[in-house]
Amino acid sequence: MKKILAIAMAMTMGLGLVACGGGNSAADSTAETDGTAEAPAEDVPAGDASAPEEAPSGEGTYTVGICQLVQHEALDAATQGFKDALNEELGEGTVVFDEQNAQNDSPTCATIINGFVSGDVDLILANATPALQAAQAGTNEIPILGTSVTEYGVALGIDGFDGTVGGNISGTSDLAPLDEQAAMLQELFPDAKNVGLIYCTTEANSQYQVDEVQKFLEELGYTCKQYGFSDSNDLSAVATTAVADNDVLYVPTDNTVASNAELLNNIAQPAKVPVIAGEEGICTGCGVATLSISYYDLGVATGKMAAKILTGAADISTMPIEYAPQFTKKYNAPLCEALEITIPDDYVAIGE
Repeated sequence: MKKILAIAMAMTMGLGLVACGGGNSAADSTAETDGTAEAPAEDVPAGDASAPEEAPSGEGTYTVGICQLVQHEALDAATQGFKDALNEELGEGTVVFDEQNAQNDSPTCATIINGFVSGDVDLILANATPALQAAQAGTNEIPILGTSVTEYGVALGIDGFDGTVGGNISGTSDLAPLDEQAAMLQELFPDAKNVGLIYCTTEANSQYQVDEVQKFLEELGYTCKQYGFSDSNDLSAVATTAVADNDVLYVPTDNTVASNAELLNNIAQPAKVPVIAGEEGICTGCGVATLSISYYDLGVATGKMAAKILTGAADISTMPIEYAPQFTKKYNAPLCEALEITIPDDYVAIGE
């Protein structure tokens, strides 16, 4: 790849030209150099232009840029799973990772991606939706894999999304099956009649989830109503109304709810209205049960996709979005006990 190009240039230009290190991108700062220090031309024997390439076979063959939105337990696990899988698939030392964190700042995602593009990395991992959106805007040539992204059609503005992005983008989704979440609600609360769906109206992925889960719940015979709020200042009043009107609440993987889970719990628990949560973090704060994924396993699945792309075994433009390989029914034991809810034996307590 880049090393081979350097060799070809050296052979073309003849003796007396030595390879130069350097580069401005963040990717260059972590990738392996050619190991060619500047030296007089006579130090390089005639016909030995390949002498600097005596590194172990396959070492540093690929450079992968990782843009992670923020340091967070779930996103960290996805990144680690990705790296572990890629190292296992291609061999330790074959991949040089340029791993950077945007510190929860979308413009910084764009800066990181631009650095990867300038550095001509072989593949980009975009961990979380803003990172994926920055990568989409930054390049239409370098392969991009997203992970920890809920719904790609919504994230990338694709109307009629059919599961395959096309072009240079694919990846994995952290969305648990919404039909199974609806089935979980029915399993735990078969006698309930009304279900309130609480979500932040400024989060497009939240709107998508409540729209979809409502369809499944209504097919199961529930009466559903959506309760949207614009920000955390709005949540208390909306939640109070939802609790008064419904037997059970459902909240999707919503960042604003996640940041205010205790507030929701302080309204729902005293009224003895249980909450089914879209992910484990929200469930820990205010939910009784969730269908949980392993973000590490999600990263592993993404890493296996990357290995196929880098080796030419698969064409990213035809690779459909993949989902977590397995889901676990989990419950919030203290809250279930407080609400006197009996949980089936196939659920796992959060924290165990």
